[in-house]
Amino acid sequence: MSHHPARRTVLLAGAATAALPALSLPAAAAEPTASRAAATGLRPLASYWYPDSLPDGSPGEGITWRSLKSWRAATDTDLPFNRASVPLARRFTPAPANTTARADQARIQSLVSFGPTAGNPSQGSATADYYALTHWAYIDELVFWGGSSGEGLILAPNAPIVDAAHRHGVPVLGNVFLPPAAYGGQLRWTSDLVQRDAAGHHPLAAQLVAVAAAYGFDGWFVNAETGGGDSALGAAMLGFVRELKTLAAARGQRVTWYDAMTVDGTVSWQGALNDRNQALYEAADDLFVDFRWSAGSLASSARRADALGRSRYELWAGVDVESRGSDTPVDWDAIVPAGTAHTTSVGLYRPEWTRGHLPAGHTPEAFHAADDRFWTGRSLDPSRPDAADPWRAPAVFAADRSTVTSLPFATVFNTGHGLRWHERGEVTSDTPWNHLGLQDRLPARRWSVRTEGQRPAVAFDFADAWHGGSSLLVSGALDRPAVLDLYTTRLPLGRNTVVELTHRADAGNVRVELAVATAEPDGAGNPPPYTYLPLPAGRGDGWRTTAVRLPGRSGTVHALGIRLTATGGGPVRWRLGGLAVRERTTTPAAPVRPRVTAASGGDLRLAWDHPAPGTVRHYTVHRVLPDGTRRFLGGTGQRAYFVTGLTPAPGERAVRFEVRAVGELYTSSAAAALGHRW
Repeated sequence: MSHHPARRTVLLAGAATAALPALSLPAAAAEPTASRAAATGLRPLASYWYPDSLPDGSPGEGITWRSLKSWRAATDTDLPFNRASVPLARRFTPAPANTTARADQARIQSLVSFGPTAGNPSQGSATADYYALTHWAYIDELVFWGGSSGEGLILAPNAPIVDAAHRHGVPVLGNVFLPPAAYGGQLRWTSDLVQRDAAGHHPLAAQLVAVAAAYGFDGWFVNAETGGGDSALGAAMLGFVRELKTLAAARGQRVTWYDAMTVDGTVSWQGALNDRNQALYEAADDLFVDFRWSAGSLASSARRADALGRSRYELWAGVDVESRGSDTPVDWDAIVPAGTAHTTSVGLYRPEWTRGHLPAGHTPEAFHAADDRFWTGRSLDPSRPDAADPWRAPAVFAADRSTVTSLPFATVFNTGHGLRWHERGEVTSDTPWNHLGLQDRLPARRWSVRTEGQRPAVAFDFADAWHGGSSLLVSGALDRPAVLDLYTTRLPLGRNTVVELTHRADAGNVRVELAVATAEPDGAGNPPPYTYLPLPAGRGDGWRTTAVRLPGRSGTVHALGIRLTATGGGPVRWRLGGLAVRERTTTPAAPVRPRVTAASGGDLRLAWDHPAPGTVRHYTVHRVLPDGTRRFLGGTGQRAYFVTGLTPAPGERAVRFEVRAVGELYTSSAAAALGHRW
């Protein structure tokens, strides 16, 4: 695959092009980080910086120019909103869902632009139209893509994305983008990045590591594409990357180098690991191989990595899917051949095409359908991939992974966005929303269904939910029993282990059985060895929660699923709103010291403390109206939240809030109440 340099760098610039006209304006002084809230209003935003010196002129509307060199955690007023709350979970690899997926070879790096460089909210926003990535099971590393010459070059990922990724065991890298001169790049910014202090150290390397540690993400993707450098600059960059890697490794962070600048300081995309970039690869953890690769260059790159004693799967072969998504023609046999060992790993550039190509006004269901097609393949079932599909979806060649290893475990099938918010089956907000930090650990194998009859449709549905924004909907003739795989797990079985399901039949009569496997399948592609346990019969319509005890069983639960049988003929529409595995029910302690930390009209910054760190899944914020009605405003994993656009209700002299801690089983604490006078 080849890319014209000018075209490719337009893609890499992301939101850069709109900001380019401001580049030739007069110089401006650096702005202290502490003044950020005043410059942008109270709304907290994802952070972005220049290495040190700022562009000439003045920033465009809504843009704040800041220097990373002058950043300090103590004066970062948005840090409480941007600091991730979920530690990186450990993953395991179950027996693959099919015989073509491999557990120990090619993995996926995903380069995603979730929003613009400037003006990207820290904690979600009031729209369901968002790239709510859910196929984490196939991703090994996520890069928070972006940066532009007119806004900022160094991006820290916002907390909801890190929290969702970490919950699924995926590390997240911030992005360092030094753009080509054609797109506003200035060589002085490269020199700023690699500058040394009097002791010979690189202060910006230490700053990058400090930012990642303070914000709670996992390292940096370094992409130096500004041309005009020389061998001295190349040597300085190599020294910088080496020190960055050393400092990052000491904090458990990672560094990926992008194949652009070479060891002689010039920018020359190699499309391979070779003499011109090997030293930079050896200085980093891995290398994103530019899109110019060929079958031959990837094969030679893999051999070179082997000879260096490194894994060939630390090379990400770039695949640009921004324009055509799952219709992109790719020489898959050059990267992940079916008959021999995979050559390298895969670097997917801009898979948010699954949202971006949809027409305006599309539904969340339309996005997830496109996303399932991209990650699972044309069959939409990872247990039976379509061998004739020209798009070799990740589920076809990469084994899925899971983090469901400890009790309690619960899910309400919340994807991190929705058209409204539900609590116990009732709508408590009719405002569309997105916040990936509220996303559950979701089923990886979407959707693995086994039946001898017509295959029912399975999808996340946003019309109704038990809790959050979505539920799992199974619909179809259901002319024969159907088994739906839900989770691969490593959950310990005890004397008091209980599985709870919250479900509802919208149409048709359905017999529901819990499928439990206490051993692995006897081979890749084989079904889990389920035992089927009937759910107790319920009465009445609407949502019901039923519990299945697992007495007399010991060991480990390896898989959970559902078997559905129509008992009165089809068609059937059946929803699963929640699933929980527990030994006991616990409720978190309530937040303490809730307070308003800043206010401007109907915009407020809230904060609180918690007496027991690590026991909370997330927090919810409700407004209590004068008539006692509770209205959901939002949720967050952080101990700070921003509310906007509030107006007084008739006769209301002060707005009242309630903050609650929510545990892993979705049990809520008592309310911590606070008020604020209008």
